[in-house]
Amino acid sequence: MSNSYNARGTLDVKGKQYEIYRLDALRDQYDIDRLPFSLKVLLENQLRKEDGKNIGPEQIKAIAEWDPHGGPGNQVSFMPARVVLQDFTGVPAVVDLAAMRDAMKRLGGNPDLINPLEPADLVIDHSVMVDHFGTSNALDLNSKIEFKRNEERYKFLRWGQKAFSNFRVVPPGTGIVHQVNLEYLSKGVFTKETENGTQAYPDTLVGTDSHTTMVNGLGVLGWGVGGIEAEAAMLGQPITMLVPEVIGFRLSGELREGATATDLVLTVTEQLRKKGVVGKFVEFFGDGLDNLPLADRATIGNMAPEYGATCGIFPIDKETIEYLRVSGRDQETIDLVEAYAREQGMWRETGSREAEYTDVVELDLGDVVPSIAGPRRPQDRIPLTNAKSAFLEYLEEELTARGTMPDAEEARFEGEGGSTAPGQALWHEKGAIKVNNEGEEFMLKHGDVVIAAITSCTNTSNPAVLVAAGLVAKKARERGLTSKPWVKTSFAPGSQVVPAYLGEAGLMEPLQALGFDVVGFGCTTCIGNSGPLPEPISEAIREGDLNVAGVLSGNRNFEGRIHPDVPANYLASPPLVVAYALAGSVAKDIAHDPLEYDADGNPVYLKDIWPSQKEISDIIEEYINYKMYREQYANVFEGSKTWRELPAPEGQTYEWPDSSYVRNPPYFEGMDMEPGDISEIKQARCLVKVGDSITTDHISPAGAIKADSPAGEYLRSLGILPQDFNSYGSRRGNHEVMMRGTFANVRLKNQLAPGTQGSWTTFFPTGEQTSIFDAAMRYKEQGTPLVVLAGKEYGTGSSRDWAAKGTALLGVRFVIAESYERIHRSNLVGFGVVPLQFSEGENAESLGLTGEETFSVGSLDSEPDSVTVRAVTPDGEVKSFEARVRIDTPTEWGYFRNGGILHYVLRDLAQRSHQAA
Repeated sequence: MSNSYNARGTLDVKGKQYEIYRLDALRDQYDIDRLPFSLKVLLENQLRKEDGKNIGPEQIKAIAEWDPHGGPGNQVSFMPARVVLQDFTGVPAVVDLAAMRDAMKRLGGNPDLINPLEPADLVIDHSVMVDHFGTSNALDLNSKIEFKRNEERYKFLRWGQKAFSNFRVVPPGTGIVHQVNLEYLSKGVFTKETENGTQAYPDTLVGTDSHTTMVNGLGVLGWGVGGIEAEAAMLGQPITMLVPEVIGFRLSGELREGATATDLVLTVTEQLRKKGVVGKFVEFFGDGLDNLPLADRATIGNMAPEYGATCGIFPIDKETIEYLRVSGRDQETIDLVEAYAREQGMWRETGSREAEYTDVVELDLGDVVPSIAGPRRPQDRIPLTNAKSAFLEYLEEELTARGTMPDAEEARFEGEGGSTAPGQALWHEKGAIKVNNEGEEFMLKHGDVVIAAITSCTNTSNPAVLVAAGLVAKKARERGLTSKPWVKTSFAPGSQVVPAYLGEAGLMEPLQALGFDVVGFGCTTCIGNSGPLPEPISEAIREGDLNVAGVLSGNRNFEGRIHPDVPANYLASPPLVVAYALAGSVAKDIAHDPLEYDADGNPVYLKDIWPSQKEISDIIEEYINYKMYREQYANVFEGSKTWRELPAPEGQTYEWPDSSYVRNPPYFEGMDMEPGDISEIKQARCLVKVGDSITTDHISPAGAIKADSPAGEYLRSLGILPQDFNSYGSRRGNHEVMMRGTFANVRLKNQLAPGTQGSWTTFFPTGEQTSIFDAAMRYKEQGTPLVVLAGKEYGTGSSRDWAAKGTALLGVRFVIAESYERIHRSNLVGFGVVPLQFSEGENAESLGLTGEETFSVGSLDSEPDSVTVRAVTPDGEVKSFEARVRIDTPTEWGYFRNGGILHYVLRDLAQRSHQAA
């Protein structure tokens, strides 16, 4: 390693010596104290990883001389300390590593070179589904189903755990990856042994889930990447990036009585989406941090993908140290984090010098009010006082669009006051369906809450909102209230610590009495693992075409994500989830009207059962301590008896079984040691044409597999019954399933197939409508390349590598969009798909592109900034326009020339192997 600035030094912490790379070595040349905390972490990374190849003095200088108002800066190469995977995205990453071992063998290299070079942890948390709920044995029943469904995947991960060095697996049933990361895996300051002794450096990471940013609340710099980038990081490749703009977010004051961390994060998300922070760092500062517990900071950090930022980071301060202590970290780690942060100028003191920022956003915490967000996007915040009217406006739009909006004279509204005013019609004679579910009869209507889920890493990391939920349940039970019979209630804690402290505080029992039994430890409803609704309720929804609702304490509510039968979904704090389960409808004004009436006929209002901040803090102080964390994480890698007894294959390479879950992918078939030329793309056909805000949920396979879908037909051809299909997420290790599920979201509106929703397109050579997969395969047989046309913010949402992998396997060579979300653009490049961007002010509509044209793109061999796209209409008219080539860095061009990042890494390692031999 190089040391151009002579930054290598030592740090003494209570008699123990650590090697560190000192930032103050730069102070003679640069004013580094002005740098934001996050850029100081990046600067240290460049100093320590300087090698004269990926990182040299110019990269160090680019950060040290950072111009906050100069736009994105020069390219730097970020080398994270570790990688974190969840199982949905982690399984395909391990599949790819296994396939790379096979390919390395074919290329004559040493397969053992394919190993994580940096520590990698995989947490199995995305596979549990809410099949059973509202019973004391729901956890056990769901766990048994989980193991039965996923046995093939779990055996594969057990093989990987043994075959790969530097790779650990946290077994199922432990918790959500981000909470396990926050509570246990994160160090704050990382250490490793070198030839010079013990080296200390900031804990940094990338993760295969966009909500990796939750750990930003702990002062750990990291963000979500696609599985493709994560694999490269594990294999020692840098994460290339431009020195980012950093938006400062000044917090002042403190939360008012009745407001929660969830309300705060929904407010922050709304503000920053309006500001526009895509591709930027957001850093929180100000005296308001003195009143913000670390769990609240983690909640805000978690939602960075929802406000569009690369990260949402907090500096290290006394609150960080206190959290490390309470969560059971050892004293040596705690001492090192504080000493290192102080030594490197990364420690926050109240009233200390403010860093320079690209721009500053401000929020007085006292202005935050109880809120929900929806019905389709996390940034669409609604004050609770306006929730009813906002739903009614949305409902009127939906019913009008469907042509089912009743006239005022035929409308009936059964609410307080019996109003029948136009615009407040909840249903007419076809809009209220009688249901008999397990002996209970009721009418199901528009706006009824059929899912109420305390779920997701966003809130189940936060004791304050979970204790608040328990207290709401306790007070509600004392008044004799129960959840409505049409509500599917569930509680999926982020770690086993949660029911431990709720149980000690006597709050699990009232939650269970309202149906909020623990259904699993992992991501459930928030990622679409909400499980089936009771069949009578599903039938009623379909019969009445009812616009029912879900309320969840999650971070995502994109269209079609939560449940295919539930179109309106709202994000809310855990105590509000409980309140809506009691009220039973989002068409009820729970801020002002009674939730329900007690046995004596007295109204029970939300304010009657809402806990005070003192009640919440008293319980946290009394019942949460470091012993609880240490006990729950003592044997975190061992897993249950069922996990330990799973038979795991042995061997250097994986003997691929005849599995419908894990298959050897075709990525490296026919691969040579040298990459080919970048050829022109000629006569491409449009496969998909979409508008704005198309998320990776629309693109990547997710949720349940329909029996009549291409993926369902494939599984049935293998003799698999529909009840055993499992979810797309669980089958991410099988490319045959995943490519069939790409662009198969039930809410996708492909403009090439007007009047349809879902996986439909037009096969232009014959003019017939067919599935997107079938059309792609027919184009492939003809040797026809494909293109996707899109609007703004293409690829927002989770860091799903299959959104890029599936796109590539369908034969899509390039995408033309108005703008991209950061992760998906990078993933497209990482799998050999060219992201092109319309020129400013242009889009498919302004250029008159219908998608019926054939598209040709000039050569990319010279690595141009822009390229001419030539579109020819069916009648021969030529439309030419310039598009920006969004391959943003030299390293990305290297990946693209090789056909993708995995091919680049494999060729590099194979050449090293040959040289060593």
